Amino acid sequence: MKAVQYHRYGGSEVLSYTDVERPSPGAGEVLVKVAGSSFNPVDAGIRGGYLTEVFAVRLPHVPGIDVAGTIAELGAGVTDWHVGDTVVALLPMDADGAAADYALAPAEALAAAPQTVPLDDAAALPTVGLTAWQALFEIAELTAGQTILINGATGAVGGYAIQLAHEAGAVVTATSTPRHARRLRERGADHLIDYLGDVSAAIPGGPFDVVLNLVGTTEEQTDALIAAVTDGGIHVGTMTAGPENPGRGVRTQRVFVRSDAAQLADLVRRVDAGTLHVDVADRRPLADAAAVHAASDEGRLPGKTILVPDAV
Repeated sequence: MKAVQYHRYGGSEVLSYTDVERPSPGAGEVLVKVAGSSFNPVDAGIRGGYLTEVFAVRLPHVPGIDVAGTIAELGAGVTDWHVGDTVVALLPMDADGAAADYALAPAEALAAAPQTVPLDDAAALPTVGLTAWQALFEIAELTAGQTILINGATGAVGGYAIQLAHEAGAVVTATSTPRHARRLRERGADHLIDYLGDVSAAIPGGPFDVVLNLVGTTEEQTDALIAAVTDGGIHVGTMTAGPENPGRGVRTQRVFVRSDAAQLADLVRRVDAGTLHVDVADRRPLADAAAVHAASDEGRLPGKTILVPDAV
């Protein structure tokens, strides 16, 4: 079978599209015929060797933590799934991933794939959808009537966070450029602002019960976001948490996504119910993985990109 691999850490040039042996599922695993795997920034972080203390992968390594596809084989002890089932999953970040024709997945990580979007597009859901869910409802404990500022809302996590917060009954303010304004309003943003400018000025619409910061910010920018949190509120960041005790009873925490099949199944249910939209910016052949990584490294990736294997 074909797979994307790298034998050493480095830039996108370390990636190769090559022939590898098709894996066999062990106990508690399934083999998935991959329909699509989405690119995530953490794929580049692991590839670059920046996360070795967190994710000790074995080299050579196959990237791609998101998978959507069809079960091709069952490992010993797997009884809740059948060959031919379509599934999605967030794969373990320290194991070989889904940038391949076939990928192994723990059965406990699987959720049935949504039926209302193309199967390859469903690969855009697990990592970013779970990140948004866990940030909003596990960490921030967002409830109806609360106010939330989503900074970096134009990205993939931001798109899901807007929709989930809106459906939960929160009042959603999102940072946006005019180019993305219409899409974010369609997704449920009540107010749009252009935040990352004068950090000495109060952020319009504040204070907020929750600030969800989805981009890397300077210390000054992070402090400005925390200043926009109401007393007793929370600042949640994907890249920057902020000081541990900023005062006024404000909490700060960084979100580290984890696989959760029940939460993923709930997200799938929302997709099929039409209340959660899956946004895909581009679809590329699996053989273009190195070019996708390079575009991300250079800040040129247009949005959520799906890597699609050749028909096998």
